Amino acid sequence: MCGIVAIYNNQIKFDKDMRSKCLEMSKKVRHRGPDWSGIYSTDNAILAHERLSIVDIKSGRQPLFSNDENIILTVNGEIYNHLDFRNSSKIDYKYQTNSDCEVIIPLYKKYGCELVNHINGIFSFFIYNKFENSFFVARDPIGVIPLYMGNDDNGTYYFSSEMKCLVGKCSKIKEFPPGHYMTNNDNNPIKYYNKDWMNYDNIKNNNSKTDLRESLEDAVKRQLMSDVPFGVLLSGGLDSSVISSIVKKFSKKRIESNQEKDAWWPQIHSFAVGLKGSPDLIAASKVSKHLGTIHHEIHFTIQEALDSLEDVIYYLETYDVTTVRASTPMYLMGRYIKSMGVKMVLSGEGADEIFGGYLYFHKAPNAREFHEETVRKINKLHLFDCLRANKSLSAWGVEGRVPFLDKEFIDYSMNIDPKLKMIRSDKIEKHILRDSFNGYLPNDILWRQKEQFSDGVGYSWIDSLKEHAENSVSDKDYNNRLIIFPVNTPKSKEEFLFRRIFEKHFPGDDCALCVPSSKSVACSTEEALKWDKSFLDMNDPSGRSIKKVHKDSY
Repeated sequence: MCGIVAIYNNQIKFDKDMRSKCLEMSKKVRHRGPDWSGIYSTDNAILAHERLSIVDIKSGRQPLFSNDENIILTVNGEIYNHLDFRNSSKIDYKYQTNSDCEVIIPLYKKYGCELVNHINGIFSFFIYNKFENSFFVARDPIGVIPLYMGNDDNGTYYFSSEMKCLVGKCSKIKEFPPGHYMTNNDNNPIKYYNKDWMNYDNIKNNNSKTDLRESLEDAVKRQLMSDVPFGVLLSGGLDSSVISSIVKKFSKKRIESNQEKDAWWPQIHSFAVGLKGSPDLIAASKVSKHLGTIHHEIHFTIQEALDSLEDVIYYLETYDVTTVRASTPMYLMGRYIKSMGVKMVLSGEGADEIFGGYLYFHKAPNAREFHEETVRKINKLHLFDCLRANKSLSAWGVEGRVPFLDKEFIDYSMNIDPKLKMIRSDKIEKHILRDSFNGYLPNDILWRQKEQFSDGVGYSWIDSLKEHAENSVSDKDYNNRLIIFPVNTPKSKEEFLFRRIFEKHFPGDDCALCVPSSKSVACSTEEALKWDKSFLDMNDPSGRSIKKVHKDSY
């Protein structure tokens, strides 16, 4: 992952102090891009970039410029279909690099704001048009890549990959929403990502699921482009195991050569993290032996995890309980991955949202409710799993890719009739995904029950975290939580602890409101609590809270 910062104001002429200010801001996201730093400045705009080199290491440094140097681009992302444009006669452009991101420039010149509907990738980018003295900024449909925006009292616009860049610089700070773009002529971001499948009535009678495996394999192949060593995150659960099996299948040939040339990095390294003897480590080891990956098992202790909480919350920029619980072991794993010289990993995020894999989906009363909850979950991924996967790894300069959230695969899988996804007495969660990969994995892995990541790394992790919070937060402070934190008031001592750490680095209501705060059972949205009366008095994001469904793995 890279880090970007952009500053714009066409009413004020920037001086050298503003350039220095931008450099100072950009340093705060250098962990995202430790390989190179770049900056462009003019009277009304400054663009900075901290680069993580994954594709075109030699010439892909940023900001990127158009042939006439009127279009300047800084981007954090991967454009998976960039070769389609480079090899197309429809785009007449002389490319200056082999960077996948350079295609954004000719697409902008040809399609303007509509360019975002032509690319398949994960991204947040800022374009400055020097000729028009204007800007265009956009974020990917799901929000895999983070982006924040702010303003100061002079009306200057600020955009950055992480919130920490804006703290102390902006009078207003908010998250730039996924699936939106904005220009200097817009007061607010404009939504561009609208799909038929977002309405249940448009897809309720669709029955095709025969090509699910092929569609996911295509998504993984698109995301294997890399000029550096890469690996897979292998928790031993269904989703990461399926992705790992596909990566292994296509690892011998280089995707960029249309699988005609040998891969630069044919040996696949897999990574799993957990307390010793945890469910994920046991399952991941079995999958690795089956696939023949070079497997790395990272053990952490409860004390190591507790000691890292402050850093985790600083890098993740959240106090959400579910996210902090799961991000802590992932953050520790990211450090090990970095030490191995691996710069990119593929992961299984997104499958539970698409296929209704969380255990509370057992309680969905009908297909409409089931589907509408999956849509809500996908729309909130940028606040939870995408944020965790991106920032936990980016803290160490490692890029995470998520094939289940590939634009084309989402369109395919979300157009499946939800009745075919629903959990029944004779059908386990995500059964259509499991059926599609029959034979790829051992049956006890293929049909293993869902374990949320924060549970699977070892059940005692969450229990110890709750105990730590109980001992760290006094009853007096907690009883005064409405006074101490009137905005998004914590609902437990654990959340209070995380919020207190968060407030040290990100003070003020604007920062607090960038973090979700709602009741949840086993990672449900608040709307799904009505599915079961017992949910109404509960507030526990752990999958073990669904006691009649969850079965402890050890």
